[in-house]
Amino acid sequence: MSESDLDNLAVNTIRMLAIDGVQKANSGHPGAPMGLAPAAYVLWARFMRHNLANPEWANRDRFILSNGHVSMLQYSMLHLCGYDVTIDDLKSFRQWGSKCPGHPEYGDTPGVEVTTGPLGQGFANSVGFALAEGMRAERYNSDPHEVVDHHTYVFCGDGDMEEGISSEAASLAGNYGLGKLIAIYDDNKVQLSGPTDVSFSENVPERFEAYGWAVHRLPEDATLDQIELALREAREIADRPSLIDLPTHIGYGSPNKQDTASAHGSPLGPEEVELTKERLGWPYEEPFTVPDEVRELFAEVAERGVEAEREWSQQFEEYARESPELAEEFERTRGRHAPKLPPVSEAPVPGPGDGPIATRAASGQALNWLAESVPELVGGAADTAPSTKTFINDEATVLRHHFRGRNFDFGVREHAMGAIVNALTIEGMRAYGATFFCFSDYMRGAVRLAAVMGIPSIFIWTHDSFLLGEDGTTHQPVEHLASLRAMPVIEVIRPADARETFLAWHWLLGRCERPTALVLSRQKLPILDPGSIPDDAIERGAYVLREASGGDPQLILIGTGSEVSLCLEAAELLEGEGTPTRVVSMPCAELFAAQDQAYRDQVLPPALEARLSVEAASPLGWNRFVGPRGDSVALDHFGASAPADVLAEKFGFTPEAVAERGRALVGG
Repeated sequence: MSESDLDNLAVNTIRMLAIDGVQKANSGHPGAPMGLAPAAYVLWARFMRHNLANPEWANRDRFILSNGHVSMLQYSMLHLCGYDVTIDDLKSFRQWGSKCPGHPEYGDTPGVEVTTGPLGQGFANSVGFALAEGMRAERYNSDPHEVVDHHTYVFCGDGDMEEGISSEAASLAGNYGLGKLIAIYDDNKVQLSGPTDVSFSENVPERFEAYGWAVHRLPEDATLDQIELALREAREIADRPSLIDLPTHIGYGSPNKQDTASAHGSPLGPEEVELTKERLGWPYEEPFTVPDEVRELFAEVAERGVEAEREWSQQFEEYARESPELAEEFERTRGRHAPKLPPVSEAPVPGPGDGPIATRAASGQALNWLAESVPELVGGAADTAPSTKTFINDEATVLRHHFRGRNFDFGVREHAMGAIVNALTIEGMRAYGATFFCFSDYMRGAVRLAAVMGIPSIFIWTHDSFLLGEDGTTHQPVEHLASLRAMPVIEVIRPADARETFLAWHWLLGRCERPTALVLSRQKLPILDPGSIPDDAIERGAYVLREASGGDPQLILIGTGSEVSLCLEAAELLEGEGTPTRVVSMPCAELFAAQDQAYRDQVLPPALEARLSVEAASPLGWNRFVGPRGDSVALDHFGASAPADVLAEKFGFTPEAVAERGRALVGG
């Protein structure tokens, strides 16, 4: 068999595995894998450095499937390359407990770098992966040891190009000049609803040229050699990212469904599968057949990967002898192991004598205190760093071809920022992205995927309530806290003062388990009695900040963030009237709900049903803490443009108004 025949057999093997997987599941997307099979073959068999024996090898090339519905293409490649994805796994595509879910999912399948599926997310993630490579290369490489030197490849389609997040990310990638990033654009001109030109007729290559990308245009029906040449040219361009525009035929080889929307998201059907086999010259009747010649070919590919890591490991051993501290940091961060933090007792927390301070400002102080101990802590804001207080002092800002800094200016690109933060986090950095809380809506897709993956991304959101005042309704979050608390896995922390803010940073950096939303005030807040805030205030989620005086409590006021000090003022009024009142600060409802029943009952005794939550946001969700006989001082409408003190009075967020609501609960 000639090499050309073997290449074609390998390409058709990829196609047929995808067809068979979708057909057996009776669900999925066969068309794009059929069209993209030649590009996948050339990339995986001739270019990518990866090791089936160690999918986590630090210097492997990264492959991101942004058009995640094409997942059978990736699973087929993983199987052929020898990863722990068996034929039986392919046969269980989209079934319960399968290693081959409907879209690639981080942690479920060896060789899958990131969860993709919501279109555009993977493309933006790829920018983050390439950025991480550049940052780690500048930080850890030392002549002659280039221990970080790999490419990021991303497959993307028309849907990815239509999503706004891809524009945000592509613009940023061009600005940074990420030469190790190569995107292959599946330009098949067909979507689920029909031809793309009904809604999408722009010139994508010219758009990317405008972003500062190198563009490589391939002809329709490009040969394997032409695809290989385009990839080689892209790899030689070091000063900017590359887009390879690859016209393909969706459903390639299907006599009745090629180039039609019916090949996009439905199985071909038994009859069409047989016709496609005949058209492609596929001689095997048994589904999921991999010819011996193809297995031998990919065994050679796998061996090259094993040898590549072996050579790298030898180089790293020498590097570790010469630079042991850098090597240790490299290994620790790659493994996402928690750093050694200074004790909380050493935290330079502002005290009562320092006057009130906004939690956003306290957050900036905490960030800079801990940054010295956490070299992998990096991040920035969507053009809001001066307001969100998220700049790491005495550290550079990442600029074009200069990646050693720890600060980013993402520009007004919240959604891409979130996806890039996720990729940086997967790469072992403790990455954060910041903006105003209201604009968390713009990045919610990325935040949700951080929660789905269970990665410790850090999202910092300031200007957390209507109390930011004059900016008005558009900038005053109302429903956002309840919405985020409804999202599984993510921990939403809204600290009440400077000490709680420092504790929050110490808590989240000491763990590497799940994403955190840090929700902070714009306005200055009183410094609470530090002796009343235990070191485990965040870990516990809620605690008794002020116990009732003059007898057992008759009422519990529960506050978060800026409303905790309001609860304290209201409690003073109520106590002055003879109503013993307990004040509970609840910086993280999720963590409090996770405590054992005994602790929860200690903070919120079941027999004490007079409970009032106070939070400048939607009341949704507070019923689980205040119970059927409790109440909530909350906002069931949008805000308004006016000074904060005026809004507080109009909306019932004054000590007198809270005390009045409390009296009603105890019958006074």
